[in-house]
Order: sequence, then C-alpha cells, then structure tokens
Amino acid sequence: MDLIEQYLQNVSWDDIIFTSLRIMLILLLAWGLMLFIRRVLARLEQRLLEKGKKEGEPPSEAAKRVETLVRLVRQAALIAVIVTSSLIVLRELGVDIAPILAGAGIVGLAVGFGAQNLVRDIISGFFFILENQVRIGDVAVVNGTGGLVEKINFRTLVLRDLGGVVHVFPNGTVTTLSNLTNEWSAYIFDIGVAYKENTDRVIEVMKKVGEELKADPELGPLMLAEPEIFGVDKFADSAVVIKGRIKTKPIRQWMIGREYLRRVKQAFDANRIEIPFPHRTLYFGEASKPVDLKLLHQQPNQEPPIPKQNAA
Repeated sequence: MDLIEQYLQNVSWDDIIFTSLRIMLILLLAWGLMLFIRRVLARLEQRLLEKGKKEGEPPSEAAKRVETLVRLVRQAALIAVIVTSSLIVLRELGVDIAPILAGAGIVGLAVGFGAQNLVRDIISGFFFILENQVRIGDVAVVNGTGGLVEKINFRTLVLRDLGGVVHVFPNGTVTTLSNLTNEWSAYIFDIGVAYKENTDRVIEVMKKVGEELKADPELGPLMLAEPEIFGVDKFADSAVVIKGRIKTKPIRQWMIGREYLRRVKQAFDANRIEIPFPHRTLYFGEASKPVDLKLLHQQPNQEPPIPKQNAA
C-alpha cells in the first residue's frame, strides 16, 4: 500500500488530464476526418453517376464502375487516417515513435525488395479499375476460369463460378481477361434441323419467335434488338445448323437465350419441323452380300424370324 500511495503522490494529475484531453481531441478529429471523407466520396460517387448518365452509359454499368473506384479510394483514405492518428496518440502517451518510423522505413525497404509481386498486383489492380476493364457484378473469364466478379481489391480479383466455387487471382498474374457483360451481352445459338426441311421456312419461323419474344412485356425490355438470324452456318453429320445471336442488356443473355430456345422448340413442334438426333448408316462394303430383314408382328413367346441371305 505504501508503494501505491507513493506512486500516486508522484503522479502529475494535471499532465494526465491534459494528455487525456489531447488524445480525445485527436480521436475526435480523426473521427470527424473519416466522416468528412465518407461524405466527400458519397458526393463524388453521385457526380460520377450523373456524369455517366449524361454520357449515355447504362445506369447499372456506371454504378458498378463508380462503386469499385469509390470503395478502393475510401479504403486507402481510412487506412491512412487510422495509421496517422494511432502514431499521434502513441506520441501523446510518451512513446517515442521515431524508432517506430525508422523501423517501418527499414522494414519497408526490405519488403520492397521482396514484394515486387505485391507491387505489381497493386498497380495492375489500379489499372483494371482506371481503364474500366472489369467491375463488381460483371461476368468475366480470367485465365480461362469464368465466374461472377464478387470483389476487386488492391491485390486480388475474386470470382465465384456457377458451382459456388470462389477463385482468387492476384492481379499481377492475370494474363487474359474476357468481360462478358461490358455495356451489353449476347447469346449465340446454333439450332440444327433435318436436311429435308426448307431452311427459308425454318428461318421465318425463328424470326417470328424472336419478334414475339421482343414484344413480351417482361422480357422484351431486356433485349436490345430482335434476334439476328445469320443463316445456314454449316452442314453437320445429321443436321443443317442455323446460327444466330440475341443482344441483351448485361448479364441477361442466358435468361433470354433459354426462353428463346424454349419457344423455338414449341414453334418447331407446331410447324412439324424436325430437330434431328444423331444417327449412323452402316455400310459393309461391296464384297458383303445383301441381307433382307423383315419385321413381323410376333405373338407372345414366339421366336423372332431368322434373316435369310439372297442367293448369290
């Protein structure tokens, strides 16, 4: 108890009170600065959205791009404020921050030599966003792997594929990037019909289905134009293939494409247009003798007829 009383007597309560007040003021200023940054970025986000709208950019596209940019700038600014305020608070508590800064400089120098890949990732990620290559909510194929872009960080690009698997790519390792939903999307279809069908008639039926789909009150607004029927694309083994394309709003191509194929199937059935299945013709060669096969109505438990070969 005597030691505690002696220690309390030597404590300068005035210094503690003033130090506490200064720390509270520093924290208050840091909080106010963070709040100011958030409000400024919110106004900047609104102005960028209005600018994109005036330039004719689709609202969804502008929102994704602006959200990505503002989120990264906010993250960097808040980290800078937190680190700076923390160092000032330590100095007010009597901690000598000079060794901390010197150590941070040495560590930064050492890390700089070994973190070249990290710097490359950060620079690549910055240009991804600056050049509007990919945004959150896009469907992209990165290094051969496709999925929905869930996150774009300073260092990594995160995709989630159709099976729910999350793929993380360091930005510096991205060698190929294909954006499937930038400004507009397209659904490419190849429809095969039997060789006996009149392809002009088939194309007319397909165009009519496309017109009806464009006139649909729910699905029509998602389409940028009626389906384009390019015509006969190739002669396959069992079918004549007709190729076409449907241009839609971003990320809507699969929904529109599935509905179009469903309606085409119904229209083909109604017009008795055959969609063939693969089949093969067996040829035994000229040296083989012809074989006559006959299909007879068999009674129950009756042995099947034995094919007979024609006389040579």
